[in-house]
Amino acid sequence: MQGKIVKGIAGFYYVHVKDKGVYECKARGIFRKENVKPLVGDEVEIDILQEAGQKGNIKLLLPRRNELVRPNVANIDQALVIFSMAKPAPSLNLLDRFLVMMGQKELPCIICFNKKDIAEEGEEEKLREAYRDCGCRLLFVSAKRKEGMEALRALLAQKTTTVAGPSGVGKSSLVNCLQKSSVMETGEISAKIERGKHTTRHAQLLFSEDGTYLMDTPGFSSLSLFDLEKEELSAYYPEFAPHTDGCRFRGCVHISEPVCGVKEALEKGQISRVRYENYRMLFEELKGRRK
Repeated sequence: MQGKIVKGIAGFYYVHVKDKGVYECKARGIFRKENVKPLVGDEVEIDILQEAGQKGNIKLLLPRRNELVRPNVANIDQALVIFSMAKPAPSLNLLDRFLVMMGQKELPCIICFNKKDIAEEGEEEKLREAYRDCGCRLLFVSAKRKEGMEALRALLAQKTTTVAGPSGVGKSSLVNCLQKSSVMETGEISAKIERGKHTTRHAQLLFSEDGTYLMDTPGFSSLSLFDLEKEELSAYYPEFAPHTDGCRFRGCVHISEPVCGVKEALEKGQISRVRYENYRMLFEELKGRRK
């Protein structure tokens, strides 16, 4: 029988099998011998030990399409990164770090700004202007007022999406909003592990009958840029690309070089200054990093 791991905790893996429900499974010893750890999001084959109690063993991990380090999950189709428009104000440097990380994994990303209902006038326009050419879909929503939920559901349908963002941005409220209308109750997992349905100390998949999975993850407050050279950073700012033909030097990094098409576009207002300043900060961080 084949299914998807929706949660893993204390050596137990909870595998969702379509039309069957969730099975509590242990991984066979061969995984430990081969130093292979099943991850949330893994597609697996299981042996049924007890149908009545829905217990089984994981016997085979199917090949992974991809794997993320933070959170440590597998087989993700896209990322939904949630920031608030106010209380707290969005950390756009942190947002750019996340976009670079997702870009390294070649994962499409949806940027969702929550708390539209309490944002100052003009805030949406400022954020929309800053991220209009970043290569991501932009949504402005209010979980409190349930504004923008239908547009968000349409982008999530039939995909496995990792949902992430810093603490305090209303991520859990937004996930709860989506769950009431489109996601199956996960009470059978909660009953087995005796934890609240929406605790996010561990990554977990919330699933729906139509094949839509949401990966609820713990909040983060900082992200380091790993496995990236400073000269590679500009590739993750897609709005720079149309202007690089105006750079005099091959390999221009758009910081201090004379005759730089990207800096010229910046002065003309064709590139977001917020994004460019974040790029400079991240570039200096990578430059100062010890090898």
